[in-house]
Amino acid sequence: MSQPGERVWHKHYESGVSTNFQPEMTTWTEMMSRAFDAYADTVLIEYYGKSYTFAEMRRLAGQVASALKAKGVGKGDRVALHLPNCPWHPIFFFGTIAAGAAVTHISPLDADREIAHKLKDSGAKVAVTLTTPELASHFKPLLASGETPLLVQCPDPVSAMGRDCPVFDGAVGVQEFLAGHEDALYDPVPVTPQDMALLQYTGGTTGVPKAAVLTHANLTAAVQIYSENTKNDSSAEPGKSSLVYSPLFHIMGLTVGLLKRVHEGWTIHLRLRYDAAQAVKEIEEKRITSFGGVPTTWIAILQLPDIEKRDLSSLEYVGSGGAPLPVEVYNRIKKLTGLKLLGGWGMTETSPAGTAVPRDMPDEKLGTIGVPLPGIDLKIVDVEDPTKDLGPNMTGEMVVKGPNVTAEYWGKPKETADSFSNGWFLTGDIGYMDEDGYFYLVDRKKDMILSGGFNVYPLMIENAVHQHPDVSEAIAIGVPDDYRGESAKVFVQLNNGAKPFALEELQEFLKDKLGRHEIPRHLEFRDELPHTPVGKPDRKALRRELETVA
Repeated sequence: MSQPGERVWHKHYESGVSTNFQPEMTTWTEMMSRAFDAYADTVLIEYYGKSYTFAEMRRLAGQVASALKAKGVGKGDRVALHLPNCPWHPIFFFGTIAAGAAVTHISPLDADREIAHKLKDSGAKVAVTLTTPELASHFKPLLASGETPLLVQCPDPVSAMGRDCPVFDGAVGVQEFLAGHEDALYDPVPVTPQDMALLQYTGGTTGVPKAAVLTHANLTAAVQIYSENTKNDSSAEPGKSSLVYSPLFHIMGLTVGLLKRVHEGWTIHLRLRYDAAQAVKEIEEKRITSFGGVPTTWIAILQLPDIEKRDLSSLEYVGSGGAPLPVEVYNRIKKLTGLKLLGGWGMTETSPAGTAVPRDMPDEKLGTIGVPLPGIDLKIVDVEDPTKDLGPNMTGEMVVKGPNVTAEYWGKPKETADSFSNGWFLTGDIGYMDEDGYFYLVDRKKDMILSGGFNVYPLMIENAVHQHPDVSEAIAIGVPDDYRGESAKVFVQLNNGAKPFALEELQEFLKDKLGRHEIPRHLEFRDELPHTPVGKPDRKALRRELETVA
């Protein structure tokens, strides 16, 4: 029997993958500079027909760095990127790093209040957005009040969709910003691995977003950890291509969709917004070798007419992350592509490397989040006492340790202290490890439903409901119950053409899949279920909605 602390998962690593992996202590500045030199003539970014080689990206990053330095931006400063997926994101990300500064991501879907908070909290000296009104309009009240830093606006014809989107008063157009720096050489400011590279915001326990401080060492460790895991995999060799819809302002899109691909010399086909039919067409026409997304990405593809007749044979890797993958979706994608839909677990605070599903995972392990990646330690501890390790198949809180894990939240010493126990980061995720070293995510600690004295996990309910043949997607939350304290309510989005069914029918369907205390007591059908900006099921939105009604 395996014991707490024993790394039984090492036996699942592919031959040649280190069981004692220690990434090089380096900087993203150094790592991207190596890639710019090694793959100079390779196309790095292709965006709706416009291509940028590694050499061109180096030149543009040098211009941005020079312009930022001319505005007084340097080592220790922050530059806020309020950008969707478009070439300006990598251009300004690499340029900011080359200037010695750190990037702060602001989601294009953030409300005015959130944008104002992140700009003030981060102390960003420069903010970068597009000229399109959907994004730029958020900054008008901030400019009027004098609460915004220097604002740079960039044109994007794809976002503009034929509209004239001029730079507005108080902002600076990117052409003006870069004027006089066209001939600037790529000459990055020296930084150390311990210097901050990224302030990445995540949800706060008080509802106020907090930023994880991710150093150069954190980001480069994560990239190397992912690469070590696939070092003998032909699908990860230089010269491959990926179709990227995952937002680069999100940690998974950034690290896996951009930084890892730069490090490995790939071509990234970057796209602004997800469209399942267009994605399949791009895979066919461009012979894409790697494609990933969240579960809803794959659900939308499976719902396309005659999808089984499409040519997806160029794919060598398919992945899913960001939210648990229903087993039925996994099975259908495997049949469609001939590939196992691999995934894993991670979070902003881990940059986001955590676990990955091995390629040789047996089917009886379906539903697993995989095993810890090389160089990362993961264990299960008691929810109430994180100093107490739990053994195999015992459910508790997942805690993680590794060179990719943040050491602090920006300006929040109490939240930082509360997030660590004996050097282990408390993830807030509930899960367990089986005898073979495979980990399973049960749910988020904060989403747990307390029903009649029992802990009920929404994810378990959602996975069971998803097995119903008429269900496309399900979200479960806790609602007040006079008798039990809380009971489960499930919101269901049906497959195309399916008809609603009674709660009693669903309960009958679930009785051999869930415990009596887990059976939903309420059912509601929706044409569409809410999702977060990165495609995760949004339980919080449904809870807020019910609170408003109450």
